[in-house]
Amino acid sequence: MDFELSGRHALVTGASSGLGLAIAQSLLAEGASVTLAARSAEKLQAAIAALPGDQRARCDMVAAEFGVSGAVEAMLAAATRQTGRVDILVANTGGPPPGLPSAIDPEEMAAQYGRMIDPVLRLTLALVPGMRARGWGRVLTVASSGVIQPIPHLPMSNALRASLVGFMKSLAGEVAADGVTVNVLAPGRIATARTAELDASAAAKTGKTVEEVARASAASIPAGRYGTPAEFGAVAAFLASAAAGYVTGSTIRIDGGAIRAI
Repeated sequence: MDFELSGRHALVTGASSGLGLAIAQSLLAEGASVTLAARSAEKLQAAIAALPGDQRARCDMVAAEFGVSGAVEAMLAAATRQTGRVDILVANTGGPPPGLPSAIDPEEMAAQYGRMIDPVLRLTLALVPGMRARGWGRVLTVASSGVIQPIPHLPMSNALRASLVGFMKSLAGEVAADGVTVNVLAPGRIATARTAELDASAAAKTGKTVEEVARASAASIPAGRYGTPAEFGAVAAFLASAAAGYVTGSTIRIDGGAIRAI
């Protein structure tokens, strides 16, 4: 299937590794040009250097960290300097530390909002008007399966990411007739550094080894394993495609069947 992404330009945040990089790779493989944004210039350069030559030629990058003053403006400037537009926004952010709901520090919660939510809203609100004017656009927000079924020990993530789901669902209804789709990706256990970090945290709390924690987690998933970043990226590329023009306002699970609710 031709996703018709050749000539389209994407901005992908959190793109130096993990899910963000997997999405950028999938979009590049489908012919899009991509501006990769993340806080580490060194990691971005390494990620781009590892790409095939024809894909490297369609890449740009910007080192900017969500939550730091000027980061959103830097991303917008970098993303528009080559083509003058962004057709696809993929908003992917890091996650807050684990803990118990009763132990949340309200000041830390507010700080995490400034890193995880506010920049996504600002990027979206800056780019959607141009998409509407051109009659085509894609907004993809990477959340978590915790927005559907709260994940124990990740209360800040569960709460903050859910606010993005509510906003994106509202936005989807406003812009659908203008050719702009707005969807949320809800990853389950995908084999990334973030998942390894959470497994290590669980191991430290339970006295088990990381391997034991990972095996038990995989056993709870109907697919019997963690997903791969490539599998996740492929779903994102489809949602960014012309073929997915009638899919909007949805939260798409990529979780191997882990969430049992209908």
